[in-house]
Formats: sequence, structure tokens, C-alpha cells
Amino acid sequence: MANTNAPFGFRQYSGTGSAPTYEQVSVLIASTDTTACFFGDPVTPLTSGYVTRASSSSSSGNTQIAGIFVGCQYLSVAQKRTVWSNYWPGSDNNGDVTAYIVNDPNAKFVVQSDATGNAQADVNANVGFTIGSGNTANGISGAYINSTVYTDSSQPFRIISLVTNPPGSAGTASGAYNWVIVAFNNVSPKQLTGI
Repeated sequence: MANTNAPFGFRQYSGTGSAPTYEQVSVLIASTDTTACFFGDPVTPLTSGYVTRASSSSSSGNTQIAGIFVGCQYLSVAQKRTVWSNYWPGSDNNGDVTAYIVNDPNAKFVVQSDATGNAQADVNANVGFTIGSGNTANGISGAYINSTVYTDSSQPFRIISLVTNPPGSAGTASGAYNWVIVAFNNVSPKQLTGI
């Protein structure tokens, strides 16, 4: 049975911590940032100290990842209360947004590949990603990885393995839109120096 084209972003697979938080940390999205951010989207650090949803990363690489977005809280202007949400809509806030990300350098994520898919020969290679369209009804990301692989370490993710079990389940067929397990290649905590 062929795989379905239904990207869901980067879904936590394992890490140093344990479910349900996997050692998530809080960071800030600037009050003026109108870029929507969905559950499972990669976020990138800004020189201002804030984070924002990352732009797609293809052959150019060099996209610094701060972590994977897993939710937020903000003071809603419309509802006059603090809202906890699994995605940031890009508006309706009074002040900065507290975002929660997974940035554990040992974290691994399940993610869908593109229309070409990835093969066993791609394991241990590096890849970029495409953001895709998030779902505003459920807050889930539309991000997926690109099938083109690289040997340089500037790409943000590394393929650890393919999802093959249980046989016949979603994403386990070889080829287009198969699911892979990736790890951070250049997450911010790995780049810290002088500490």
C-alpha cells in the first residue's frame, strides 16, 4: 500500500527526557512576530534573543535550528485571558509569546519525506526541510524533509533510520512520502562555545 502525502512536522520519537515533555524548554516569540508556528515546526534563533518559525532549508543548508516547536502560551486580546495552544496563530497577543520547544541535542523525530522519498542508503546523510502548510484546525505542522541528501554538516537534520515497523503501517512503504527518523545536526545547544 502506498504512503499518503500527509506531512505532520517533526514528531518526537525519543530523547534524553521522557514523555510527555521530553525536556522541552521555554523561549520567547516577539510580540510583533506575525509568522504562524505550528506543532512540529522547526524554529530558528534570532539575534534579538527571540525565535521564529524557520524558513525552508534546501540545498543551501546553513539553517540554524533552535528546536522543534511544541506549543505556546500568550495573553489573548480577544479572550482576555491566557491561552495555551499547540500553535501560534501570529496574532491576538498582548506582549511576547512564551513558546515551548524541544532542543535536546539527543532528541530524535519521526518526519515524512517528500514525493521522492528516502532509501536505506540515505541513513547517516544530512537533509534539509520544507515548512509546508500548517493546519489551523488542529495546529499540526505541514513540515517534511527533503529527499536530497548531503554529506556536509550545514544541513539541519541527519537521517538516523527509516520507519519500517510495523509492516504495512502508515509511512512504512518504500518510496514517496515514507517516514524517517532524524536527529538534529546543528541545533543551537550544540553550537554553544565558551561555557
